[in-house]
Amino acid sequence: MTKERILIVDDEEDILNLISYNLEREGYKTKCVTTGEAAITAAREFEPELILLDLMLPGIDGLDVCRILKNDSKTSDIPIIMVTAKGEESDVVIGLELGANDYVCKPFSTKVLAARVKAILRRSHKSEPKEESKLVTIEEISIDIPRHTVFVENDKIDFTATEFEILLLLSKHPGWVFTRSQIINSVKGDDYPVTDRSVDVQILNLRKKLGKAGNYIETVRGIGYRFRETE
Repeated sequence: MTKERILIVDDEEDILNLISYNLEREGYKTKCVTTGEAAITAAREFEPELILLDLMLPGIDGLDVCRILKNDSKTSDIPIIMVTAKGEESDVVIGLELGANDYVCKPFSTKVLAARVKAILRRSHKSEPKEESKLVTIEEISIDIPRHTVFVENDKIDFTATEFEILLLLSKHPGWVFTRSQIINSVKGDDYPVTDRSVDVQILNLRKKLGKAGNYIETVRGIGYRFRETE
């Protein structure tokens, strides 16, 4: 079976070799480049299913690479996992808002990285065919989109329109990290003014109303929120 192609971008050869070795052991086909310019060229020619992109690069940095690729119709749909150093929360936020899908911090576990890669590829393969689904079901939570109703097990939970839209956004993309700005841009609620601060308030309300199921909504400190991925 043909495995997915993964483009790895990092200016440190030892990290490139480490990532490439472990991903190829998982059956993926990899290509390694060390500069932003080479990453842009490789993304267009190698046509990877996923890009692992270090943000600290010589020349064109990772954020600019992400911006260029997401503005190019040929590469805009390729999922990007950013590789960052600790303490670069502001860069992570910018990257996510530019269209990156996830991030990992150095130093990282190769097992964790492989799991992130697998999860992103799985979501990208199945997201389009299921886009028209009228029902989102994750564990004990069932969301009926046309009826704007939510059930936790057999109990119907009442949400405001904005709370419902935030829950739907997060639950349709389990594992994806959304910044507060992304949530604001996706949710156009008339019942409650959506601001950075009100996003936090509404997440708090969602968790309370969902009860124990509210634990599926995770806070990513300094970044935003995500819906915990389940098997």
